[in-house]
Amino acid sequence: MPHGQHVHGMLPGGLRIIEGLLPGFTAQVTSAGGLTGDILADVRWYLNGLPLRRTATGLTALSASRPLLEGTIRERVRALPNVKILDGYDVTGLCASDDRDRITGATVADRDGGGSRVVPADLVVDVTGRGSRTPRWLAELGYDAPPADRVAIDLAYTSCLLTTPDELFGDDLIVVSPRFPGQLRSSVMQRLEGGRVLITLAGVQGERPPVTHDELPAYAQTLATPDTYDVLRAAKPLGEPMTFRFPAYVRYRYDHLRRFPAGLLVAGDATCGFNPVYGQGMSVAAMNAAALGDELSHGGEPDPYRYFGAVAQSLEAPWRMAVGADLALPGVTGPALTASPLTPDYLRRLQLAGTEDADLAAALLRVTGLVDPPQTLLRPEIVERVDRAASAVISG
Repeated sequence: MPHGQHVHGMLPGGLRIIEGLLPGFTAQVTSAGGLTGDILADVRWYLNGLPLRRTATGLTALSASRPLLEGTIRERVRALPNVKILDGYDVTGLCASDDRDRITGATVADRDGGGSRVVPADLVVDVTGRGSRTPRWLAELGYDAPPADRVAIDLAYTSCLLTTPDELFGDDLIVVSPRFPGQLRSSVMQRLEGGRVLITLAGVQGERPPVTHDELPAYAQTLATPDTYDVLRAAKPLGEPMTFRFPAYVRYRYDHLRRFPAGLLVAGDATCGFNPVYGQGMSVAAMNAAALGDELSHGGEPDPYRYFGAVAQSLEAPWRMAVGADLALPGVTGPALTASPLTPDYLRRLQLAGTEDADLAAALLRVTGLVDPPQTLLRPEIVERVDRAASAVISG
């Protein structure tokens, strides 16, 4: 996994879905060394450079390395009696009926030179991630490729695996120091299995984190809070830092297509890849899996229009949160968002209010954690508390 050596977040909403699909998943990860806690009581959140007020939310935060998370899921899926995994093959194309109205399977090629073969299927689901070739394959079959919404963020980050003194983390699982207006740099630190700590330092719009351990503390020292710098200064490296570049993220609007072949669906990052610093990717993929399960539960022929409509609906909240935050940054280009009462100004005041009001902090994290819909943040009692608490913070 090229991205497996960087910080990953499993949001509470996504974890609930995975636990429903694979009961006991969280316990299995923790038995292998993964760590759990409360998303607010056990996570240090700095928004606009200020700490959110702590309280117990009842929402589980799961901190583990990406290989442990993905390996556990793979192990559980492989154990299903009706699942067969073909390792060492690349999917090279789709097979279609003579009239091209239906996908009948996929062509796969053996990476070890064993030739290609056709895997027949009643339903093909593309979950090949950001490198999905379904738009191209659709065009080759005479269909329109889906329109794409693209956000050019020019993100770069460097991650390093460390050991560090326990007192710098205390009982916290994760420390989040996100970018905010006027700041192009950010950091996330998380405790992992085996007593290790993983740190990802990020920059956007031309900011490039260093690639050596000696240079990383100076970069971290420019953040609004000293936590990351303190850890890096006291830490012992475990291997060399790893870098990643992410110029843009894309949402393919399959829900806008008027013609689509039967027997084919698309899910996960192959439908929509997010800015990874928001930690939404795995949870949104779980939401896609839930939408796929709902579609298959109807019985009979899966309806791609109904399915892609459901996926679009589930994507709307996380997409708006990510794109709205990124478009507020000068120089970032992307699709215009429709007007919403959740304006950038209101969300900033809510974040400021959350540094004084633990209930508001919890309400915010229930939305960003994909548990509650965004409109819950506009309830009259919340708006009133935001106005009162944010005024106190600003005046203070």
